[in-house]
Amino acid sequence: MKLMLKQDVEAPVAFVYKVLTDYDGWERSAMRRGADVNRTDKLRQPGPGMTWIAKFFYRGKDRTVTVRVDAMDGPGHLAVAMFSPVVEASCKMDLLELAAKRTRMHVDLDTKPKTFGAKLYFQSLKLAKARVERNVQKRFMTLAAEIEERFRREAK
Repeated sequence: MKLMLKQDVEAPVAFVYKVLTDYDGWERSAMRRGADVNRTDKLRQPGPGMTWIAKFFYRGKDRTVTVRVDAMDGPGHLAVAMFSPVVEASCKMDLLELAAKRTRMHVDLDTKPKTFGAKLYFQSLKLAKARVERNVQKRFMTLAAEIEERFRREAK
Protein backbone atom coordinates (compact mmCIF):
# COMPACT_ATOMS: atom_id res chain seq x y z
CA MET A 1 0.00 0.00 0.00
CA LYS A 2 1.42 3.35 -1.02
CA LEU A 3 0.63 6.72 0.49
CA MET A 4 1.92 10.04 -0.79
CA LEU A 5 1.60 13.07 1.44
CA LYS A 6 2.64 16.68 1.23
CA GLN A 7 2.42 19.44 3.77
CA ASP A 8 3.74 22.98 3.96
CA VAL A 9 5.53 24.02 7.15
CA GLU A 10 6.18 27.59 8.31
CA ALA A 11 9.84 26.97 9.14
CA PRO A 12 13.13 27.01 7.21
CA VAL A 13 14.17 23.81 5.46
CA ALA A 14 17.29 23.43 7.64
CA PHE A 15 15.18 23.61 10.81
CA VAL A 16 12.65 21.05 9.50
CA TYR A 17 15.51 18.71 8.55
CA LYS A 18 17.09 19.17 12.00
CA VAL A 19 13.82 18.21 13.71
CA LEU A 20 13.23 15.20 11.45
CA THR A 21 16.77 13.92 12.08
CA ASP A 22 16.59 14.39 15.87
CA TYR A 23 16.85 10.64 16.42
CA ASP A 24 17.28 10.94 20.19
CA GLY A 25 14.02 12.87 20.31
CA TRP A 26 12.22 10.21 18.25
CA GLU A 27 13.58 7.51 20.59
CA ARG A 28 12.28 9.38 23.65
CA SER A 29 8.91 9.91 21.96
CA ALA A 30 8.54 6.18 21.24
CA MET A 31 9.54 5.31 24.80
CA ARG A 32 6.96 7.75 26.21
CA ARG A 33 4.35 5.84 24.19
CA GLY A 34 5.41 2.54 25.78
CA ALA A 35 7.89 1.16 23.24
CA ASP A 36 11.21 -0.39 24.23
CA VAL A 37 13.77 1.14 21.84
CA ASN A 38 17.41 0.04 21.53
CA ARG A 39 19.96 1.43 19.11
CA THR A 40 21.97 -1.38 17.53
CA ASP A 41 24.58 0.37 15.35
CA LYS A 42 28.00 1.67 16.35
CA LEU A 43 27.98 4.93 14.37
CA ARG A 44 29.31 7.98 16.19
CA GLN A 45 27.62 10.53 13.92
CA PRO A 46 24.03 10.41 12.63
CA GLY A 47 23.92 8.99 9.13
CA PRO A 48 22.88 6.14 6.86
CA GLY A 49 23.19 2.78 8.57
CA MET A 50 21.79 3.85 11.92
CA THR A 51 19.52 1.07 13.23
CA TRP A 52 17.14 0.51 16.12
CA ILE A 53 15.05 -2.36 17.36
CA ALA A 54 11.71 -1.29 18.80
CA LYS A 55 9.41 -3.57 20.78
CA PHE A 56 5.83 -2.54 21.53
CA PHE A 57 2.31 -3.87 22.06
CA TYR A 58 -0.08 -3.35 19.11
CA ARG A 59 -3.45 -4.89 18.27
CA GLY A 60 -3.24 -7.43 21.08
CA LYS A 61 0.29 -8.71 20.35
CA ASP A 62 3.89 -7.88 21.12
CA ARG A 63 5.59 -6.54 17.99
CA THR A 64 9.24 -6.08 17.07
CA VAL A 65 10.36 -3.70 14.34
CA THR A 66 13.84 -2.93 13.05
CA VAL A 67 14.26 0.63 11.80
CA ARG A 68 17.17 1.64 9.57
CA VAL A 69 18.18 5.02 8.15
CA ASP A 70 18.89 4.45 4.46
CA ALA A 71 19.68 8.00 3.33
CA MET A 72 20.41 11.38 4.87
CA ASP A 73 21.21 13.78 2.07
CA GLY A 74 21.34 16.95 3.85
CA PRO A 75 18.73 19.26 4.25
CA GLY A 76 16.67 17.87 1.41
CA HIS A 77 16.22 14.11 1.57
CA LEU A 78 15.75 11.43 4.22
CA ALA A 79 14.88 7.75 3.78
CA VAL A 80 14.01 5.23 6.48
CA ALA A 81 13.18 1.52 6.17
CA MET A 82 11.27 -0.59 8.69
CA PHE A 83 11.27 -4.37 8.89
CA SER A 84 9.29 -6.84 10.96
CA PRO A 85 8.38 -10.50 10.51
CA VAL A 86 4.97 -9.37 9.21
CA VAL A 87 5.50 -6.11 7.28
CA GLU A 88 8.20 -4.16 5.47
CA ALA A 89 7.90 -0.42 4.95
CA SER A 90 9.93 2.37 3.44
CA CYS A 91 9.48 6.08 4.01
CA LYS A 92 11.12 8.69 1.81
CA MET A 93 10.95 12.36 2.77
CA ASP A 94 11.90 15.21 0.49
CA LEU A 95 12.06 18.79 1.73
CA LEU A 96 11.63 21.65 -0.73
CA GLU A 97 12.40 25.22 0.24
CA LEU A 98 9.50 27.41 -0.88
CA ALA A 99 10.69 30.59 0.85
CA ALA A 100 13.16 31.57 3.57
CA LYS A 101 10.76 30.38 6.28
CA ARG A 102 8.51 27.99 4.38
CA THR A 103 9.20 24.33 3.55
CA ARG A 104 7.16 21.73 1.70
CA MET A 105 7.50 18.16 2.99
CA HIS A 106 6.81 15.35 0.52
CA VAL A 107 6.50 11.89 2.06
CA ASP A 108 6.20 8.61 0.16
CA LEU A 109 5.25 5.70 2.40
CA ASP A 110 5.24 2.20 0.92
CA THR A 111 4.22 -0.82 2.98
CA LYS A 112 4.37 -4.46 1.95
CA PRO A 113 2.80 -7.33 3.89
CA LYS A 114 4.92 -10.47 4.26
CA THR A 115 2.44 -12.94 5.76
CA PHE A 116 -1.01 -14.12 4.76
CA GLY A 117 -2.58 -12.51 7.83
CA ALA A 118 -0.88 -9.20 7.03
CA LYS A 119 -2.11 -9.42 3.43
CA LEU A 120 -5.68 -9.82 4.68
CA TYR A 121 -5.27 -6.86 7.02
CA PHE A 122 -3.84 -4.69 4.24
CA GLN A 123 -6.68 -5.72 1.94
CA SER A 124 -9.16 -4.38 4.48
CA LEU A 125 -7.10 -1.16 4.68
CA LYS A 126 -7.27 -0.80 0.89
CA LEU A 127 -11.06 -0.99 1.08
CA ALA A 128 -10.97 1.93 3.50
CA LYS A 129 -8.06 3.72 1.81
CA ALA A 130 -9.72 7.15 1.90
CA ARG A 131 -10.21 6.90 5.68
CA VAL A 132 -6.66 5.60 6.18
CA GLU A 133 -5.23 8.43 4.07
CA ARG A 134 -7.29 10.97 6.01
CA ASN A 135 -6.02 9.62 9.36
CA VAL A 136 -2.39 9.54 8.21
CA GLN A 137 -2.76 13.07 6.76
CA LYS A 138 -4.12 14.30 10.12
CA ARG A 139 -1.10 12.86 11.93
CA PHE A 140 1.20 14.41 9.32
CA MET A 141 -0.49 17.80 9.81
CA THR A 142 0.00 17.44 13.57
CA LEU A 143 3.72 16.79 13.01
CA ALA A 144 3.95 19.90 10.81
CA ALA A 145 2.19 21.99 13.48
CA GLU A 146 4.60 20.67 16.14
CA ILE A 147 7.59 21.63 13.95
CA GLU A 148 6.13 25.12 13.41
CA GLU A 149 5.54 25.56 17.14
CA ARG A 150 9.10 24.47 17.94
CA PHE A 151 10.44 26.93 15.37
CA ARG A 152 8.39 29.78 16.87
CA ARG A 153 9.63 28.92 20.39
CA GLU A 154 13.27 28.77 19.31
CA ALA A 155 13.02 31.94 17.20
CA LYS A 156 12.08 34.02 20.27
